[in-house]
Amino acid sequence: MNSHLPPNQPLQVRHLIVVLGDQLSHDAAALTDFDAQQDAVWMAEVDEESKHVPSAKQRITVFLSAMRHFATELRTRGIKVLYHQIDEPDNPGTLAQALAQTIELSRPNKLIMTAPGDWRVLQALRSVARAHDLELEIRDDTHFFSTVREFSQHAANRKQLRLEFFYRELRQKTGILMEGKQPIAGKWNFDTENRGSFGKKGPTDLPKPTRFAPDNITQEVIALVTQRFADHPGSIDVFGWPVTRAQALIVLKEFITQRLPYFGLYQDAMWEGEVWLYHSHLSCALNLKLLNPKEVLDAAVQAFHAGHAPIEAVEGFVRQILGWREYVRGIYWMHMPQYAQLNSGNAQAPLPDFYWTGQTTMACLRDAIQQTLAHGYAHHIQRLMVTGLYALLLGVKPQLVHEWYLSVYVDAVEWVELPNTLGMSQFADAGLMASKPYIASGKYIDRMSNHCKNCQFKPSESTGDNACPFTTLYWDYLNKHADTLAKNPRMSMQLKNLHRLSDETKLSIAQQAERHRASYPSSKA
Repeated sequence: MNSHLPPNQPLQVRHLIVVLGDQLSHDAAALTDFDAQQDAVWMAEVDEESKHVPSAKQRITVFLSAMRHFATELRTRGIKVLYHQIDEPDNPGTLAQALAQTIELSRPNKLIMTAPGDWRVLQALRSVARAHDLELEIRDDTHFFSTVREFSQHAANRKQLRLEFFYRELRQKTGILMEGKQPIAGKWNFDTENRGSFGKKGPTDLPKPTRFAPDNITQEVIALVTQRFADHPGSIDVFGWPVTRAQALIVLKEFITQRLPYFGLYQDAMWEGEVWLYHSHLSCALNLKLLNPKEVLDAAVQAFHAGHAPIEAVEGFVRQILGWREYVRGIYWMHMPQYAQLNSGNAQAPLPDFYWTGQTTMACLRDAIQQTLAHGYAHHIQRLMVTGLYALLLGVKPQLVHEWYLSVYVDAVEWVELPNTLGMSQFADAGLMASKPYIASGKYIDRMSNHCKNCQFKPSESTGDNACPFTTLYWDYLNKHADTLAKNPRMSMQLKNLHRLSDETKLSIAQQAERHRASYPSSKA
């Protein structure tokens, strides 16, 4: 896998097609009119993309292996690929410098790329094009059901942005799960039917996750990551993510046949030591563009029509991809770069060190974080209502939470990760994206998992030696932010419960919360 860049002589190309690490589709818009005789694809592995936040070993491996596999596939199709490997001695270390180096050698007439998923990267590549007086043609990413412009039109003149309204528009636009102008089964949303727990016996007969043994390319990447990024978070002892389209299609097929029927009912449930459960594990392949969301939803809808999966499961899955995925992308591009700095609650606490080690006595956090560091994965409730909830209640600066999520998860690309973290998880945008802060006491975790069974903390207690930190911090958060939360009608019931507490109890909770905050040293502020 050498760069194939001529070392000492220029190589004239007409169009230089920029392909980023999350654009690994042969049907990408940038490649639609590729001329093998005149054009070349440019790809680059650079330290900057793994170090601007300290990316975990699983995440780095996914990106580098998938990129190398994709470049190999392009070459087998007769496409010229100018590829910078990260371990080459002359690798400049940043995308901007690597592109500038290639431009000077290949002297293209124009740069073409599919719209990137990261505002920072877009600005860097635009700067390179301007510096070389080159046109940079940016084409719509066809791996979405809507464009950023369409989202802006939807948002125009609306006092509030809410997922449900945009989701319904896209259902009507695409015809997915529709009968004429009406939703199939008479309901747009089956969320209330998708909140089941496993009960005391726990999950039974779970299907095995679809995992892949590393081939030669992936083994080379694992060796490189182990040596070059030894001090980065997480482990690479076990790796099985799909890194090619062929593998991604297998994951899709096995999700549809084995897990989709129970996905809806158990999508919010957790269980100690069970990493994969009934979730799809498709977000990484989707975000790398190894899969197209259209084919993913087609497969799910076909399963419904065939009687293989119930409407509650299929609609819940459709809503995540057709609804939420499109919605957060619109929020990101409409409000960047200011969005990344939002901190409506003025949270300033550092992120506890145990987020990087998993070494905590809180059972739910320990399980979610250790799983994350081992596999680069946790499902959405673990992210929202365990790791994210704790950070929100503790008062961690949201930008530090964002950097952690971007670092540790294999599916993390900024367009999807940042709004989910700052908006949905940390409520740092004051409700721009979500209608309320997603807060709960330890009783929620107890209801949705078995984590509390063998934990030293009791979810029903907010003070004392056995008090659950989630419960303590929940009441403390409500009390501290009561005036602001009172303006939100969706918080009225929780505030009523707060007001039933005596002043003495509130003071005891506040003192317990401060003792808890002081008990976890943090060095990564």
